[in-house]
Amino acid sequence: MRISVSFGAAMASSIAVCRLHMTGRGNLIKYLKQVNTLVKRNVGTNAVATISETPRKEETDEKDGPQSLNSLLAKRQEQAERSVLVSCLSKTNEKKFTKYLSKHGDINTCFFYESYGVYAVVEYANRESVASLMENAAFPSVSHESVVPFKSRLLSLRNISTSDPPDKGQLCQPQTTIPINELIQRLSREESIDQQVASLTKAYQLTEENIRLRFLVCSLLKDIAAAYFPECSIKPFGSSVNGFGKLGCDLDMFLDLDSISGIEARMPKTGLYVEYQMKGAHSERAVTQSILSVIGECVDQFGPGCVGMQKILNARCPLVRFAHQPSGFQCDLTANNRVAMKSTELLYLYGELDPRVRCLVFTVRCWARAHGITSSIPGAWITNFSLTVMVLFFLQKRTPPIIPTLDHLRDLAGPADKSVIEGNDCTFVSDFSMIQLQSNTETLEKLLSEFFEFYATFAFSRMSINIRKGREQKKPEVSPLHIQNPFENSLNVSKNVSAAQLDRFVAMCQESSWLLQQSETKSPSGTAGSSKATPWGLATLLLPSQVAGIKSRKKRRQEPASERIKSLLESLKTNNKQKKS
Repeated sequence: MRISVSFGAAMASSIAVCRLHMTGRGNLIKYLKQVNTLVKRNVGTNAVATISETPRKEETDEKDGPQSLNSLLAKRQEQAERSVLVSCLSKTNEKKFTKYLSKHGDINTCFFYESYGVYAVVEYANRESVASLMENAAFPSVSHESVVPFKSRLLSLRNISTSDPPDKGQLCQPQTTIPINELIQRLSREESIDQQVASLTKAYQLTEENIRLRFLVCSLLKDIAAAYFPECSIKPFGSSVNGFGKLGCDLDMFLDLDSISGIEARMPKTGLYVEYQMKGAHSERAVTQSILSVIGECVDQFGPGCVGMQKILNARCPLVRFAHQPSGFQCDLTANNRVAMKSTELLYLYGELDPRVRCLVFTVRCWARAHGITSSIPGAWITNFSLTVMVLFFLQKRTPPIIPTLDHLRDLAGPADKSVIEGNDCTFVSDFSMIQLQSNTETLEKLLSEFFEFYATFAFSRMSINIRKGREQKKPEVSPLHIQNPFENSLNVSKNVSAAQLDRFVAMCQESSWLLQQSETKSPSGTAGSSKATPWGLATLLLPSQVAGIKSRKKRRQEPASERIKSLLESLKTNNKQKKS
């Protein structure tokens, strides 16, 4: 059930339409910082916003340097609490739409997108404006008695009428990545591999609008959960906030009950204390399962637009999974996954330390998906998380290192950073000013090339990857690929990877390393007079591979190796001989 808002005749003062565009790249490192920014980036957005002579805090944060993930979450959650989600007609007039809604107060941001219809995210300057809007929202008439447990901030707008001539409608913001063929053409028109990597990152990373929508969905679900847990909060974690999320990625959420007032207070000898009851709770896991079962049922029954509810309570980390149709997100909600929250914070910190970190991660992930090394379907493939840890490990191995080890970050931590979760040391520094980076000026082209060379020759059969120490260690178990969990040291995050899939990864690294060394693919070729650019550099790495892939368990007749593969093998042999000598 959605709440309907009827257009009135009276219209308040209009809101100007701001179009934000990229004004130029400048030098490469400045461009990378623009591409890399998670919180401040607004390049390429089209938003309706109020214009003020005094810039808002969101526009001036970049001068203050990187902010902690907790600060980011708090700011984004506060933005979401001042926002509503509105279902609109496909030809809704932007100007009339914002003019009508602004009669409840000043609007900071408004943008449109498509998902099972056209929707608008509207952020007011004050919460009072949201309250005013909700007070004037009507419930749709029904022919039977209906119980409405709460007023959802998911609204429907109807009966739009105006004597003014219609405009072209609203411009919808993209919520998914561009097709791979279009990306290859875009990269082929760049002038250097460094710019190709930066362009890929810009095309794939979450937009400002998509980030706002993710936090708003969490806030809408919190409104439902608050019926049982009035002081709870629901926070996104994982790819949605760690800076490595791709457009279209799932929305992982965490039900946080730690903010309940008085939960840290000691039992008084005299005075009041709260009585509570958790039936059948024999362990913390049982409590988590009970909470998620209740919330899942509530979301399934009363959550507007929430469909396909699955309660996966017997998993290692219990969760409920559903689709939120108004946003188009596949959602996973957990209630006791604090180690994952710390992993999110760690990846966010690494991504903020140097713009090359995120650029390299996005590039390697895109390359891996293009060749079937990773998959959205669970199986024996390398996961995005494992691949990200491999990139971080590689950057720790540079001379000098680009990012510090986790142990070093732990040594820099202050008393407020101390964190022990289920016996695991999850402590690391959160103050960016405490981290002194070494001077490494390697280009993205060099890093990408040497990433492939590094793992093309890595001793996977004997050694494991450990970003806590920043060095290889002997494998503690017999598994094709061993990547130590940064916080739960006894766990191998790549335990699912089969020998065949690891072999495929190594073969693709070998081929990609070879391709980046070839003069004919290392620089752009002449494309004058042609509307279609010739793939070169990074673009060639995304083309279908010539390496014999592992696509089926059935045995196939072995075909003669192509000349390309022969040259590749000879090149690798030559490189290995030169290294040994």
